[in-house]
Amino acid sequence: MDTKVIETGDSVLISPDLTGLTNWTEGVVVEVESNTYNGIVVAAETKDRNVFFGQKDLFKTTLK
Repeated sequence: MDTKVIETGDSVLISPDLTGLTNWTEGVVVEVESNTYNGIVVAAETKDRNVFFGQKDLFKTTLK
C-alpha cells in the first residue's frame, strides 16, 4: 500500500486508464482534493499542457 502523500508540485506518472495511451505518462500535480464520494482526487498536467484527474490510485509518484 502506498503511504506517500501526493502534494501539489510532485512529479507523477499518469495511468493509461486516464490518458488513453499505451504507457504511463509523466506529469506534475496541480491540485489534490479530498472528495467525499471519491476519496483523494489528483489533477496532474503533462508537458503538452493536458490535465488529467482521477482517484489517487491512478497516479504513481516518481523519484524526481
